Amino acid sequence: MHTAKEKRRSYRPLVSNKALQQTMGSYYALTSWHRYWGKFLRRPLAWVTSGAPVELLRAFNIHCAYPEQYAAIYSARKATVDLCEVAEAAGYSQDLCSYARSNIGGVLRPDLAPLGGMPKPDLLVACNNICGTVLKWYEVLARHFNVPLLVLDTPFLTDQLTPQAKDFVLEQLYAMAADLEEITGRRFNEKKLAEQMNLSRKITSLWIETRQYCQASPSPLNAPDLFINMAPIVVLRGSQKGIDFYRKLKDEVKERVELAQGAIENERIRLVWDNIAIWPQLFSFYKMFSEKGACFVTDTYSGGWAVEQAPGSPMESMATTYTEVFLNRSPKFRANQLINLIKEYRADGFVMHSNRSCKPYSLVQEVIRKEVMRETGMPGLMIEADMADPRAYAEEPVLNRVQAFLETFDDLK
Repeated sequence: MHTAKEKRRSYRPLVSNKALQQTMGSYYALTSWHRYWGKFLRRPLAWVTSGAPVELLRAFNIHCAYPEQYAAIYSARKATVDLCEVAEAAGYSQDLCSYARSNIGGVLRPDLAPLGGMPKPDLLVACNNICGTVLKWYEVLARHFNVPLLVLDTPFLTDQLTPQAKDFVLEQLYAMAADLEEITGRRFNEKKLAEQMNLSRKITSLWIETRQYCQASPSPLNAPDLFINMAPIVVLRGSQKGIDFYRKLKDEVKERVELAQGAIENERIRLVWDNIAIWPQLFSFYKMFSEKGACFVTDTYSGGWAVEQAPGSPMESMATTYTEVFLNRSPKFRANQLINLIKEYRADGFVMHSNRSCKPYSLVQEVIRKEVMRETGMPGLMIEADMADPRAYAEEPVLNRVQAFLETFDDLK
């Protein structure tokens, strides 16, 4: 029996949300702790991009913080506009990534940033497998903080990973390890790296299994569940705490499937989401769908971390895995990825977020949308917004598009 509160929400909240809050709260507390004590215990703090080889950093006992993750929190807590305006007043264009602008704004005015902003880094690590903006963004941060910047350059894959491309990245990883030896005063330990990779393998497997349960009908999770619960796999890869949380989440999701409990009430439409979440409207946007019985059963965004490690030595595995990130692949690859998700999760359609801030994710979406519709016969909706900056969200046009899209399913079931 569902409570009146659950019915008003049109979705069923997860019991494991408390464990998620504890896990992430512990992580943010540890990150803040580095403001005062990190240097005394010789545990450096690195700011890293979400696609950086975090296992290598963990092998050197480096704590990692993610400006992108903090930027999502800034947006969810309605601080992005103020922070972006600080960066814009300092000369950064409004056309730049809102994650970058809000992060820079938080650096310039930490008093305006939730959680007090991010503690000063000892080094920066960027990988261009997710976008090119991170390179200039992190150069700005390196100049501001006067700290080392390490960059991993992954060649774009128009087709499959070639031996030459893999060797190119592998050589850089060994060079990065040498740089980290000099920065930390510690020797590179491949056995410790292997241990970190094994922990990452476990957490990834748990996330993959959890997401696969959403192939059930009704789906035990909806888009907001996927987006919120992906946080630990972003910031806690290679950690036992992350594994402990995903075991709890997987068990709860499995139980929902066994009890035929859906994430939303009366699921009748199954959809796939493409691109980053619209953080400022995370619940209000998806409520437009859930109230009509539409559930986002899977997505490409949180699925970016549901990828098994490549075989080989720890360094070889990292070279392959981090180069084959889906945003570093061709439009054809990404279209096939979306087609396969629609088939595997028995979706009735898909929605693409044309994200003003994330150009690598968004620029080829119309090509992908047409290809996916042609191959699957399923309708695809394009929504224009921004992942963090609410000034790019026009509520009435979005509502009209969503309503018209959902009307195409009126004859379903």
